Amino acid sequence: MRVGQTLAGLLDVTLANGVELIVAIIALKECDLQGVQSSLLGSILINLLLVLGMCFFAGGIRFSGQDFGVEGTQLNTSLLTISSDPDAGHDILKFSHGVALILLFVYGSYLFFQLYSHATLYGGTSDDIRKSTKYAPTEKKNKDGKGDKGCSGTNLTNTAISATDAEARAAHEEEEEVENPQLSLSVAVGLLAVVTVIIAVTAEWLVESIDGLVEGDKISKKFIGVVLLPIAGNTAEHVTTVSVSVKDKLILSLGRAVGSSIQLALFVIPFITVLGWILGKPLTMLFDPFESIALFLAVITVNYVVQDGKPNWLEGIILMSLYVMLGTIFFFYPGTSDRFINILPKCNP
Repeated sequence: MRVGQTLAGLLDVTLANGVELIVAIIALKECDLQGVQSSLLGSILINLLLVLGMCFFAGGIRFSGQDFGVEGTQLNTSLLTISSDPDAGHDILKFSHGVALILLFVYGSYLFFQLYSHATLYGGTSDDIRKSTKYAPTEKKNKDGKGDKGCSGTNLTNTAISATDAEARAAHEEEEEVENPQLSLSVAVGLLAVVTVIIAVTAEWLVESIDGLVEGDKISKKFIGVVLLPIAGNTAEHVTTVSVSVKDKLILSLGRAVGSSIQLALFVIPFITVLGWILGKPLTMLFDPFESIALFLAVITVNYVVQDGKPNWLEGIILMSLYVMLGTIFFFYPGTSDRFINILPKCNP
């Protein structure tokens, strides 16, 4: 390919998060400030819990053990913990602008760290990464029901031949997995521009249709922003991320899921906050209390799961179950829309 694995993963998550960014900008122009916060936080939750959990589960079904760089992964989860929800009183708007600028600086430092100074931690060449192992084959039994413990010379020869054939097939599969560019650079850039325009148009329709969806009070606006919009916005990307983990490319899956969350938390949310500052929209970085608790719980859970660097299918179920539980709570959670109604200036579309 034209770029390395790390840069390819960064471009992948950037293009995927472009949907959330466009939706957030349109919602910001319409003064749907809570919708902006909910949709971005929901995208972080779905990547950290549902997508990452599905990757661990799908990969754990095929492999008994998959390894990834513990040092780089724990550093990524540590970056997510710097989000906070302090009470800044009447200075919450000024506080948000200052924190947004600091987080943008942190994200720039993270990019330099990832792409240049410590690129080996993210390129799949770190020393703490071991090969994945498949489940051991079941022991064959004889007609009398006992396991075949002994091996004759012929069996040993056949076993050696089978092992050699397996290694040859594995090497052949690795050669076949080498991907070559299918499109020229100009065609790829042109398609990207066309798709971006289409996304912008459809995103505007999507934002305008939310109010009509919540008119009957059968579904809350908070649930739409935190759960439905993130699922609908990047379903194809999520499926691709999970399918990659089944092909024993868990590092790439982890880079997409966790890397996307880092970009949302350290770049997209601060960028939208600064953009609101420029446009005169009172968008803050102080989220709904339960949204902050949900994010903190997700980050802590993921941090514990990736500590040993050996995910399994049960850990995937834990992450997915936590996402389902949070989604269920958000379905009934009314939100706190009037939390800062007397503190922040009025937003004019």
